[in-house]
Amino acid sequence: MAAAESHEAYLESQSNAVNNIYYHVHQGKLKLPLSNTQLLLPGLPPLAPHDMPTFLYAFGTNPAFRNVLVDQFSNIKRADWVLCNTFYELEPEVTDWFMKILPAVRTIGPTIPSMFLDKQHEDDKGYGFSIFKTDKEACIKWLDEKPNGSVVYVSYGSVAVLDGEQMEEIAFGLRNSGSYFIWVVRASEEEKLPKDFLNASNEKGLVVTWSPQLQVLAHEAVGCFMTHCGWNSTIEALSLGVPAIAVPHMSDQSTNAKFIMDVWEMGIRASVDEKGIVRRQAIENCIRELLESDRGKEIKRNANKWKTLTVEALDEGGSSNKNTEEFVAKLVYSGSD
Repeated sequence: MAAAESHEAYLESQSNAVNNIYYHVHQGKLKLPLSNTQLLLPGLPPLAPHDMPTFLYAFGTNPAFRNVLVDQFSNIKRADWVLCNTFYELEPEVTDWFMKILPAVRTIGPTIPSMFLDKQHEDDKGYGFSIFKTDKEACIKWLDEKPNGSVVYVSYGSVAVLDGEQMEEIAFGLRNSGSYFIWVVRASEEEKLPKDFLNASNEKGLVVTWSPQLQVLAHEAVGCFMTHCGWNSTIEALSLGVPAIAVPHMSDQSTNAKFIMDVWEMGIRASVDEKGIVRRQAIENCIRELLESDRGKEIKRNANKWKTLTVEALDEGGSSNKNTEEFVAKLVYSGSD
């Protein structure tokens, strides 16, 4: 029997828009440091410098990490498959452009458990791991008691570290909005909460050290998601039809926030002051706009549109489904030689 044919596959875990940006840096077509002019790249809308990943815009921050992200393209053309955690309908122009440059590119996302989307696999209910311990029962029980679309879910992910001033502004923005909220505050961050905030907010809010995010976002009580715009959180919100309040912190999050507001139109970006702080009034305004205004209703309709398109992409015959089937079929065929 002949030896099985070997293949090499890459998995891209950021959006194709962000991959495009780093590709152009690698090719020397996007010079660093960036100029303070509008940036035009193929397949992308016009981008201001602050819409770029922070490792490029704030040049000099985390150079080692920037180099890793840029250098991923040094040998990518040798790959038989470049699998991207996005779906074609979400990023058609930039995906088309990438496939001309890198024919191996295939969109296979979002890589979210099936039972939250297409429901083709009954045993696919979670990612199979959690960075921190969650209290799923407490979160879902609390949500079950709240009206549909009434809860603000707040999470800055597993890495972002906020200073005490920003934590205070979030706390009072949530309280002043008058809305119900679930706020994920990691154990290492709890000491930054304002004094007596938890006691004063226990009727309206639930503060947890970690949450079962997919289950929370899928719950009908959740009306919007205040997020740092990491790609996983971004595509989870979009896939589950939850409008976003974009508060980017670092890396690709600024670019994701740009697309959330201006391209996909499924959220709004919170304004920051001269210190880069999102103030309590801005937070309150964003919450009220998404949960109470006519614009918020339109954004919700857009979010639901993306939810529908996500399911279609993963369902039988959809764009991501066909790409995944093609990939698996090739592996099976090669292994049977």
